[in-house]
Amino acid sequence: MTGFVEKPEPVQVPGLVHVHTGKVRDLYRNEAGDLVMVASDRVSAYDWVLPTEIPDKGRVLTQLSLWWFDQLADLVPGHVLSTELPPGAPADWAGRTVVCRSLRMVPVECVARGYLTGSGLAEYRQSRTVCGLALPEGLVDGSELPAPIFTPATKAEVGEHDENVPYEEVARRVGADTAAELRQLTLAVYSRGRDIARERGIILADTKFEFGWAVEGDGGERLMLADEVLTPDSSRFWPVDRWEPGRSQPSFDKQIVRDWLTSPAAGWDRGGEVPPPELPAEVVERTRARYIEAYELLTGTRWS
Repeated sequence: MTGFVEKPEPVQVPGLVHVHTGKVRDLYRNEAGDLVMVASDRVSAYDWVLPTEIPDKGRVLTQLSLWWFDQLADLVPGHVLSTELPPGAPADWAGRTVVCRSLRMVPVECVARGYLTGSGLAEYRQSRTVCGLALPEGLVDGSELPAPIFTPATKAEVGEHDENVPYEEVARRVGADTAAELRQLTLAVYSRGRDIARERGIILADTKFEFGWAVEGDGGERLMLADEVLTPDSSRFWPVDRWEPGRSQPSFDKQIVRDWLTSPAAGWDRGGEVPPPELPAEVVERTRARYIEAYELLTGTRWS
């Protein structure tokens, strides 16, 4: 069994209707029909939403996403309408809340990879492919790919795995023209993010995006970039000066949490039925520091 160790109750706010509780974000709909997205401090690992939160994590994710939406605006429009706090919302929502256009979401995760690791590495070791795309011999964990690749995945419910799928499956689900547009947008946004991050001493190894269709005034639809963008929760960020292919790379994300959970100190059986334990304060603080470090390096702004 996986999922929430303890699922939170949604906050009741006048004029807002609770729509969904995700691993990190809570979604509401306001009276105008817009989505109100609130990023919590929850952290997930190994398909569990843990009982311990990481202070400031939700604000870091939100503020970093907003910064990236600005950097990418000329490539694809974003879904954010406002960062104004809804009337009656708790003070704790400040800095972690965005009001967004309500989109018809694309039913796949749009993943771009510029380096080989994670599930892509596992498939490569078996077949020399990733999502059916043939790759050269001799690549190892952390190798830079000859060119970025589009490796989509199915969207999973809380407690379940996303599953890599071939491009042909995306075309079957959304149509050939939309699949081609998704691939083009995904690789364009990844390439922009990779170049910006590299200038700041960070390798963007891979990342996932969510897109949705917005209805225009003439009744037509266009794709928009949604959810979070190029954050440590949706991306693998590695320090350039410590990149060394052939081993697991240090990263700006929750790897500290994963490492502790699988260590003898946690005393937790990842393959068992017992939920993971509370995180120790030292792991919480180190994880918080990594998220903030990523924010400060990428944006050039000191976290406050």
